Amino acid sequence: MLFSPEELCSAAGVLDQTGSAPAALSGGLWLVLLSSGRCGAEGAAAGPLLLEPGALLLSGEALTLTPTVPCHLVGVRFGGALAAQAAARVPGTVVDATGACPEAAQALQLLCAGAAQPTPAFCFDLLCRVCRLDESAPAVPRLAAEAIAAIRKNYASLYGVEELADALGVSKSHLVRSFRESTGVTPGQYLTEVRLEAAKQLLRAGDLPLELVATLCGFSSANYLCRVFRARIGCTPALWRRAGGGAPAAPASAAALPMDEIYV
Repeated sequence: MLFSPEELCSAAGVLDQTGSAPAALSGGLWLVLLSSGRCGAEGAAAGPLLLEPGALLLSGEALTLTPTVPCHLVGVRFGGALAAQAAARVPGTVVDATGACPEAAQALQLLCAGAAQPTPAFCFDLLCRVCRLDESAPAVPRLAAEAIAAIRKNYASLYGVEELADALGVSKSHLVRSFRESTGVTPGQYLTEVRLEAAKQLLRAGDLPLELVATLCGFSSANYLCRVFRARIGCTPALWRRAGGGAPAAPASAAALPMDEIYV
């Protein structure tokens, strides 16, 4: 044989993890897909990042992925000479949150489903599909990343955007403008979405009283949680829980809270 495919590109490790346990990525070049849920990512060079469902992460540094809600992570750690060359060119972490590499995400889903095997040919093809990922994935500005991390950590006790701005040492108007330019939503909208995700997890977990769910997630009352939940999800928390946590979203009723009053 003229050369060994494994020496060029191979799978040095495979990640397939569901739940809330942190995942430590160390050594080599990792490509990871967050197929469901949300999680934070932090490394020496990356700083705090937030991965939303569908995000694709390419990292050449040691990284810890910490779910904020139960999530599913699937990924490959590349080995071989080509992987080493790629890792040298991607010393930090690159995140594609825009779906710029759909074929790579699909390949990882096939690997997770058992419809593909991490052969050298598979890994080489996967590496080729993300070779320009760093050109298509703009970095999240530091202020927005810090705001996201603070919201994720303190959503239950955070009073509102003004308190968040004070904690970050910037004006409220500057934070709102910068955050919206970076993420497409305001910090208040993002905070409400995080609280709703947390409420969904508690509703799925058991029969906790709605007042307790509201308190644990940062809502002022069970009534307010119900109004926001109905406006955003299309039904009450109780109905959503009875449906098994999967009630389809429906248009909010005329009596629902107006959208511009939902967010803090």
